[in-house]
Formats: sequence, C-alpha cells, structure tokens
Amino acid sequence: MGANLFPAFIKLANRPCLVVGAGEIASSKIASLLDAGARVTVVALRATPQVQALAAAGRIHWIRGEFRAADLDGIFLAIAATSASDVNRAVFLEAQRRNILCNAVDDPPNCGFYFPAVVRRGKLQIAISTSGESPSLAQRLRIELEKTLDSSIGNWVAEIGNRRRAILASQPPSDERKRLLQSLAYSGLTERMPHIARRRARKSSRNQRIRSER
Repeated sequence: MGANLFPAFIKLANRPCLVVGAGEIASSKIASLLDAGARVTVVALRATPQVQALAAAGRIHWIRGEFRAADLDGIFLAIAATSASDVNRAVFLEAQRRNILCNAVDDPPNCGFYFPAVVRRGKLQIAISTSGESPSLAQRLRIELEKTLDSSIGNWVAEIGNRRRAILASQPPSDERKRLLQSLAYSGLTERMPHIARRRARKSSRNQRIRSER
C-alpha cells in the first residue's frame, strides 16, 4: 500500500511552469496555470487555435519543437500532456531526476501529483481526489457538490473574509476574538446550502411534533 497523498493548494503566481503538448487536454491545463498566475512555457510542434492565440497575445511562451531536457531548466512545475505516452514518460523521468513536480496526464504511475476535481465558487475551492483510483468518481462527486453549493456562496466567502480582516484589525488576541472569528463561518450558511436548511427544518418540525405529543 502506497503512502497517502499530501493535500495542498500551491501558490503559482509568477512561478515558471512548463506544459509539454498543446492539444485540447493541454489547453485546459494551460488555462488553469494562467488562472493561478503562473508564467507558462509550452513546448509543442503544433498547437490548438486557443494556444496559438495565447502565444500571439504574449500570455505564454511557445517553443515550437520537440521536448528537450533543457526545457526544464528553472521550471517549478511541469505537465506532460502529449498524445505520446513515451514522450510524457520522458518528461516525467527528467523532471523527477531534477526534483521538479510533474504530472503526466491520465498516467498515474508517471505523476508526482494529481489534478483533483475542483468545485469553484469565487474564493472557495473544494478539491476532490481518489488518489488516481477513479477520476470519474471524483468528477461525479464534483457535480453533486456543484448542485449543493449555491452560486452566491462565493460572495458569502468574500464577505466573511472582509469581516475577518476587520475583526483582526480591531480586536486584540482574546477568547472573544476567537469566538467572533468562529461565528463568521456559520452566519448565513443555511441560506446558501439548501440541504442543510432542509435538514434543520425537518429537525425543527420533528422537535415540535414531539413536544406537541407530550
């Protein structure tokens, strides 16, 4: 049995990242890296129109050619997303030799990390992983969570963040400050998570029925 995965959210702003491949799958990974603020280099002989447009706009650096070990010089994180498994493995092995985190897409044995299924609501991110056992199950759970979480929850999280900063700025360290910070996590929760509201409503109704039967 292998070791458990270490869950983490990594800050990639201004970090140099490499994507080998520029097809449809690679395009989605490139978009995720850019969304996180990474400095992205792409190595590929050909690219989708989306990737070409990003290169033309100067948002990525596109090296038109085959992967070379030197492409990993100074790289923080790498993704191998070509249609050739031998190329993806070569990228992973070279990255591993250099102690660079690398993911070979859809090839769990050649991954130093996995991409989770992610639910996003503004600043709120919920990542789901099955440790490579069943990405389809992770996606199913993501869909179920997306149905559960109201779209306004992102605004709620931002509001909590503002209130938290105000409390930290105005209250000295104390039990009272701790209580105020903890209470923020429950303010307005039921309005944004319908299943919790329904469960509390059922519990309230049940308690009322019990009291009336006494």
